[in-house]
Amino acid sequence: MQWKSIVIALLVHHVFGQGTAPMLRFSCSQLVVDRLDPLVNPGVVPSPHIHQIVGGDSFKPTMERETHNLVTASTCTSCTFSEDFSNYWTAVLYFRARNGTFKRVPQLAEEGLKANGGITVYYIPSTNSNLTVTAFKPGFRMLVGDASLQSPGTAHKVCHRCMPQSGDNSNINCGAPDAQTLPTTTCVGGIRSIITFPTCWDGKNLDSPDHESHVAYGTGSKANDVGPTGTCPASHPVVLPQLMYEVLWDTRSFTKDLWPEDGSQPFVWSTGDRKGYSQHGDYVFGWKDDSLQRAMDARCTGDNCTVLKSQTSDEAMKCTKAQTVGDDLDGSWVQNLQPQLRYYSHFESMS
Repeated sequence: MQWKSIVIALLVHHVFGQGTAPMLRFSCSQLVVDRLDPLVNPGVVPSPHIHQIVGGDSFKPTMERETHNLVTASTCTSCTFSEDFSNYWTAVLYFRARNGTFKRVPQLAEEGLKANGGITVYYIPSTNSNLTVTAFKPGFRMLVGDASLQSPGTAHKVCHRCMPQSGDNSNINCGAPDAQTLPTTTCVGGIRSIITFPTCWDGKNLDSPDHESHVAYGTGSKANDVGPTGTCPASHPVVLPQLMYEVLWDTRSFTKDLWPEDGSQPFVWSTGDRKGYSQHGDYVFGWKDDSLQRAMDARCTGDNCTVLKSQTSDEAMKCTKAQTVGDDLDGSWVQNLQPQLRYYSHFESMS
């Protein structure tokens, strides 16, 4: 299966004391593409930019931590494991034509997985089988990346990969030639964006005002490490699984003859950013009971985990939501990414 080759690529330079890392890896099909962000902009309709969202169907403009129980409020999930009602979301990629109009770039499932676009989700325990990770708790949420970023960021492993026609590259995720910037050449297999979250928690706060301060990277961890590595600081002593997203954008139909006449790369994030730095990922935990902890303790790999309940890909793809904000998404050219257009124009004047 394709995920095996990805595991090998991820671990090629990362073998630690007690062995290699198992990786719970599964698909979550598209739940909805909508201009909402209940984490950063709760209750704001529309939110400043559009996102693509997967997971439980209780996703809505306001998801208050104290009152919104994703498990009981959801009637279905678009993810492989039917006990996972979490919500996962990222920015959306657009193509900008020579005449200045935009079209949303569709998404693909990763090879070896069946899904309607969406996100490939990873939960990675420690490579050391003697180290137990603590699964996220009900109400937990976090953010990685920065929607306003215009220069290289400090978050580990938030990057882009120019994909080959089939298979995968041999370099580890976010190792060269992967980059924080969007590719400047055509990619015959599309563009994959990779988003990786911190693995140390303060053990007290399920969230923080910036949705980041309650988590941290381990001291001594390297930017491209796999799984929880380094030593969690005293301020954040609890070791978490490493959560990672992969999103494959189907850029193949946007051939070179459609690109700007000066040859500059034509893709732009829904944040208005054409450089690539502003891609980001949001996470709201919603696994049922202790199901995620069981999977981490069992060190499950791939999308077959005997301690978890699962559903077929077809069942997962049936879990969708209607848009709250009526953006035109399905193949149409739009005049602007309102309210992002002013940011895009600003960025162009800076380049």
